[in-house]
Amino acid sequence: GLPECPFCGEAAGRELETHVRARHGHLLGAPGIGNSEQLYECPMCSLTCTNIQILEEHVDLHLEEHSFSEGGNRRDLELAQQLQMEEDKWQRSEEEKREREEFKKLQRQYGLDNSGGYKQQFLKNMEREVDRGRMQPFEYHRRKADMMECLAFGIDDEKTKTSGVIEALCKYYQNENKDVRHVWLSAGVNHFHSSLGDRGWGCGYRNFQMLLSSLLQNSLYNDCLRDTTLIPSIPKIQSMIEDAWREGFDPHGASHFNNRLHGSKAWIGACEIYSLLTSLRIKCQIIDFHKPTGPMSTHPRLFEWILRYYSTDNEGGAKVVCTPKPPIYLQHQGHSRTVVGIEEKKNKTLCLLLFDPGCPSQEMQKLLKQNNDGSSLRLLRKYVGSLKEKQYQIVAVDGVLSLEEKA
Repeated sequence: GLPECPFCGEAAGRELETHVRARHGHLLGAPGIGNSEQLYECPMCSLTCTNIQILEEHVDLHLEEHSFSEGGNRRDLELAQQLQMEEDKWQRSEEEKREREEFKKLQRQYGLDNSGGYKQQFLKNMEREVDRGRMQPFEYHRRKADMMECLAFGIDDEKTKTSGVIEALCKYYQNENKDVRHVWLSAGVNHFHSSLGDRGWGCGYRNFQMLLSSLLQNSLYNDCLRDTTLIPSIPKIQSMIEDAWREGFDPHGASHFNNRLHGSKAWIGACEIYSLLTSLRIKCQIIDFHKPTGPMSTHPRLFEWILRYYSTDNEGGAKVVCTPKPPIYLQHQGHSRTVVGIEEKKNKTLCLLLFDPGCPSQEMQKLLKQNNDGSSLRLLRKYVGSLKEKQYQIVAVDGVLSLEEKA
């Protein structure tokens, strides 16, 4: 037979050399042909073959194995990435769910959850009283009509007001001779407490009503308060704060409430009171007592500041000084009260006198009794050891702003 090509086994006859050079020249290890000892090295693992076909099959196996393991690795990698993505997505959604729940809780806590405001709460609480047999239906309808009328006029119904406490205190202190050396009082403050409509969230508004009750009796503020001759209802105060925001006061605070208070049970604090007073051209300042200044988490510097506020310009030798100073709005996390005076004891210790919107009028009435032995004063008295919140803020009124100053 004809000689066969050692590379491809084809019968090539006399043309063998030409055939090898033309077809397989790139595989020749050295010049000259027919070298049956020609060795072929695998480029991937350095195995040596004597036959080109064996080498090709061998290399094909390498390539198949490589692409398979590559694919396998790729599949493993893709699977791992997919699992990681799903894990991340789950964690993100859990995080978002937690954040949403936290946010809803905060909204509920601060009255921003669209569950209605003063009017809705008032009606709901009265309906509950009727259901429990504590209120007659005719009484419900009478009180509902009264409430709607007050809301229409934007004035407080004064059902939770106690007046005359400051006058009763003046009388008490004139006769008290045990341990008070000096006492300074704000003039003409009426006490207002929370009602069926604002129980649980109305303290900031009630303190504003107390502060306003004093300002309305002080001729210095007549001009600023021309349009506010009666104590406004809580929804009206909410609208007044919104007006202050519209004028540009406290944009950061406004955005916290989405620029809306009216019709909500939103808690307000020192910044809202400051914005409202300033918009009425009433000069005031916010002072932060952002950390305790005495032992056991106490705030002696707060007491000293309030003593200076009352005693400056009112130093005389009198034991009882009814000052023209407006009361002070006092805020801490979760609650606010109104400072109406301060006692200085014979042993030099200080004691604040506070009106608390959480204290009902039945209790406050006890302070009006002539034979007051001072025991009901515990409702008002707060010593340095009683005020141990981390932080306090006060809003103190100090005169009138000109239009330029307001701007």
